[in-house]
Amino acid sequence: MIRRDALDQLPVRTALPALRTALDGDGTAVLCAPPGTGKTTLVPLDLAGLTGAGPVRRVLVAEPRRMAARAAARRMAWLLGEEVGTGAPPAQGWGRVGFTVRGERRAGPRTTVEVVTTGVLLQRLQRDPELAGVDVVVLDECHERHLDADTAAAFLLDVRETLRPELRLVAASATTDAEGWARLLGGARGAAPVVEAAGVSHPVEVVWAPPERAVRPAHGTRVDPALLTHVAGVVRRALRERSGDVLCFLPGVGEIGRVAGELAGVDAEVLQVHGRAPAAVQDAVLAGGNGGRRVVLATSVAESSLTVPGVRVVVDSGLARVPRTDHARGLSALTTVRASRAAGRQRAGRAGREAPGAVYRCWPEGEDGRLPAFPDPEIRVADLTAFALQAACWGDPAADGLALLDAPPAGALAAAREVLTAIGAVDGAGRATERGTRMARLGLHPRLARALLDGAPQAGVRRAAEVVALLSEEPPRAYGDDLAAAWRTARRGGDAYGARWRQEARRLASAAGEPRTGSDGDGGRGGGAALTDDAVAGLVAALAFPERVARARGGGSFLMASGTGAETAGAETQAGWGQRPGSSGAGGGSGLRDAEWLAVAVADRPVAAASARVRLAAVIDEETARAAAPALYASGEEVRWSDGDVVARRVTRLGAIELAARPLTAPDPGLLRDAVVAGLRREGIGLLRWSAAAASSRQRMAFLHRELGAPWPDVSDAALLECAEEWLGVELGRARRRADLERIDAGQALARLLPWATGEAARFDELAPERLEVPSGSRVRVDYEGAQPVLAVKLQELFGWQESPRVAGGRVPVLVHLLSPAGRPAAVTADLASFWRDGYRSVRAELRGRYPKHPWPEDPSTAEPTRHTSARLRRG
Repeated sequence: MIRRDALDQLPVRTALPALRTALDGDGTAVLCAPPGTGKTTLVPLDLAGLTGAGPVRRVLVAEPRRMAARAAARRMAWLLGEEVGTGAPPAQGWGRVGFTVRGERRAGPRTTVEVVTTGVLLQRLQRDPELAGVDVVVLDECHERHLDADTAAAFLLDVRETLRPELRLVAASATTDAEGWARLLGGARGAAPVVEAAGVSHPVEVVWAPPERAVRPAHGTRVDPALLTHVAGVVRRALRERSGDVLCFLPGVGEIGRVAGELAGVDAEVLQVHGRAPAAVQDAVLAGGNGGRRVVLATSVAESSLTVPGVRVVVDSGLARVPRTDHARGLSALTTVRASRAAGRQRAGRAGREAPGAVYRCWPEGEDGRLPAFPDPEIRVADLTAFALQAACWGDPAADGLALLDAPPAGALAAAREVLTAIGAVDGAGRATERGTRMARLGLHPRLARALLDGAPQAGVRRAAEVVALLSEEPPRAYGDDLAAAWRTARRGGDAYGARWRQEARRLASAAGEPRTGSDGDGGRGGGAALTDDAVAGLVAALAFPERVARARGGGSFLMASGTGAETAGAETQAGWGQRPGSSGAGGGSGLRDAEWLAVAVADRPVAAASARVRLAAVIDEETARAAAPALYASGEEVRWSDGDVVARRVTRLGAIELAARPLTAPDPGLLRDAVVAGLRREGIGLLRWSAAAASSRQRMAFLHRELGAPWPDVSDAALLECAEEWLGVELGRARRRADLERIDAGQALARLLPWATGEAARFDELAPERLEVPSGSRVRVDYEGAQPVLAVKLQELFGWQESPRVAGGRVPVLVHLLSPAGRPAAVTADLASFWRDGYRSVRAELRGRYPKHPWPEDPSTAEPTRHTSARLRRG
């Protein structure tokens, strides 16, 4: 029996006629509906014809999270008076609403509305691009900009364009870039219609509740414990000041556990909701309480797509956890960031879905305007390896034909393709191989798919699947940082994680080809029984992350093949990021610290830390490291500049890890030359011998390049280092160390750069003379160091010189510094005739009394130049 009273109370019903009209016309539409209006539950039922308004159609609803998918399906089934499932129908219509998430499916032939995660939708599109039998696809919560959702939207638009123009597509969201999505869905036809639903929102009072003292900003996955203590205090305050249940948003599972511990003893039931929570716990939260007050501690899974009954108060920590990738170091991890203003509105809206409420925000009001308006689209910041494989399997390796709101960053996409090529998922042209297609169908990150496929023959399908299941959803911190030990804990454990892990391991084993019946004699582990569990854990982790195999450097410090340092528990203080919560200090509570080799499965690099932090790893040996990373294994001659000398060795490496080395007695001359050039460029041009004459020649060449340009060469430091082999070729061929470079006469070598080919080199001394002859007969050096050539000469030596000298073929006047008989500056001029006429008189008056023995004629323009005193002139 359809619950008409509940359906009629959903505000989105007023927008349904416009939505149906839009889909009947263009086939696409953007639906904007505030939280709590029923867009997730009523819209799919209406489009499927299950409410009696139109023909029956099969509708697929894509949700970003498993929890939201299950909850939405159960809510829709309840509105129809049914149960979600595929069992024998006690009444007509049983099972018309179902769901499919990874590892769980409750849908069958009678299912008309099926809710799936975006990951499941991608898998279906790859297997069946036409989505046979599906009439409408609803992409819910598209504003969250998850990578899978953006990819699914692009694929669906491609399907509409090429295979099924009749397939209807709705992008639904509470807060989104409606215009951007409308342009994307409309394509060449113009913008798709935007249908807006007015919500009946209850007022939500905003209470600003910042910490009294400053807290340290979050970095990596670390959140200042002082902030979590403050959040717990705000929850207690909210319980005192308000009625109803409290929903508290925190960034991750660890923070939820910490705050739950701080709330011990409160007069309310404390529940923890996150993606790892058991389905039964999630269902209990969404079913509502039994009269007592509740505090629901949740991650962003509770921001949208579902209603938590009874909530009147939201406490918002202001933090969110998002994926980030450090492509330079090969590290991908979740990191904690400030939640966007859009997320803050979504969270606050949870308090006003059923009645007036309040939101306590744990940051200063003045900071709110500085928060990002929307969350970063995952495609801009996340690891794109899985996306690149999806695009390759779709037939568009470059992803340039996909309709995406944001194009993937070129660097990140190139890095992803390198990984896919290394594991054999794509060929040289970027097209998916048969192996890559199989990887994509496993529903795993390509790295983990490679580990499963390549690890199964050696370790056995079941055991490889169990380790991959551990890596696909990182085990709780309490399991420790030793992967093999965590595996044993998961096998023994009866906790929620262990149950999910076993279910995923069974799914992966089946997908990888494990026989479904019987036992193979080793406890259901498959082949590879000769390997210990520790060896299997290390092998699988190394296959998944070959660039993270690492060799010990001592004291719990390791060097990964990628070149990044890594520190195990107990070495954190040395690395610069402090001991992490739950670690046991020195020794770390595992054998990782004393291992010679590790396969690092999970690591992150906190802000300002010199090395990465090992979160999960397994002990391996060198043979396993080499077998897992054959592409990184290399042996060859290595000639490089080191500490002022050329070091020539034959080196065997695994990426950045040096395995073996021996000296080379006769290294390749070309490599030697390259090493010396590299040393010169590293230490600078000053390493050569620059005599006064060499420095002068360089200044003259620089002057001509500046004033006349080509063919006179640029002789700046950067230019000389760039063309070092051109002007230092002979000398570099003989150099082996710093001392050899210091003996090179730079001036002699520099002459090779003069424009000999054009004949201009012969005019070098004419255009930029090193010395100029003055009327006294002296040859005085010209200084070319400054912006204008300078001739510094005693004033009496220029008597009779009517015009200032010029260089560069007469283009540039020389600035004359007129000196006293004692060599001190007396005047500066670039126009001697003007100086004799106007300036000489005042200079003569000053110098005549100071130097009476020197000649000071009244008319210097006609006087005899001299280098001597008046008395010596008379004797002469």
